[in-house]
Amino acid sequence: MKHKKNNINYLIVNKLDELWGLYTTTIGFESTPPNTSYPQKKHPTSHWFNPTYGRILHEYQLVYITKGEGIFESTNCKPVKIQSGTIILLFPDEWHTYKPNNEIGWDEYWVGFNGDYIIKLISNNFFSKKSPLFDVGFNEQIVALFKQGIETANFQKTAYQQVLSGITSLLLGSIFYSEKNNAFRDKAIISQIDKARMMMRENSEGNLNPPSIAKALNLSYSWFRRVFKEYTGFSPAQYQMELKIQKSKELLTSTIMPVKEIAFDLNFESISYFITFFKSKTGMSPIEYRKKVHGKNKR
Repeated sequence: MKHKKNNINYLIVNKLDELWGLYTTTIGFESTPPNTSYPQKKHPTSHWFNPTYGRILHEYQLVYITKGEGIFESTNCKPVKIQSGTIILLFPDEWHTYKPNNEIGWDEYWVGFNGDYIIKLISNNFFSKKSPLFDVGFNEQIVALFKQGIETANFQKTAYQQVLSGITSLLLGSIFYSEKNNAFRDKAIISQIDKARMMMRENSEGNLNPPSIAKALNLSYSWFRRVFKEYTGFSPAQYQMELKIQKSKELLTSTIMPVKEIAFDLNFESISYFITFFKSKTGMSPIEYRKKVHGKNKR
């Protein structure tokens, strides 16, 4: 059987690349046929390792297994079987090891990276050492991103690191998106949330309160509120308020309606509350916002 051609890149990073906030140290693809030693000795000593003893890196890595199977283990993760369609997130300064099943082998894409951007994501708990595995299946978009990154690294034109930074950021976003949506595989639940959001958009002035929306959908309000927030990141009430802000911006931009009338039409408790809330979201009062979008604050 013909195997795909390996493509391995280890990259030089300069000060400008580091200042960008996310930089790439390595990216590539490697196919390990059955009954082949792993990893193949095409990697520098800083990245080659003996799976029996494992290793510690000083960077983050995403490793995407697109074919075959094997095992993975780290300080925070007990030995676990890896199937094709799994992405492993490796953390710096943490011991880990992984290898393909010797009788099956595997295909893997990887990218190594570091910088303030990923450190901020970790500190804000978007990713965790305790959950380093992501089941994304065979995702053509993710494969295409890896291939684009490898091609970019092969040529290494000026500012190529900034392009790789964008690709790596999109890979991280795609993984997070897949993980969040995997938690809502029940299409009936997603349908109910979408119906609720549609009802809110169609009544952006807030005539329908969250409990009445839950009732219209034959849902208990406590369950509806919890699932809605898990899916959207907002409670139903917060989501409605965000829609009100969007609508108020539209009215301030495209009409000459007085601020008092906008506050009334959108069912704010009072004009003072509307002004305070609008300023907390935009940093400007409604009048200041209107002047800015119309260019009237220019001298």
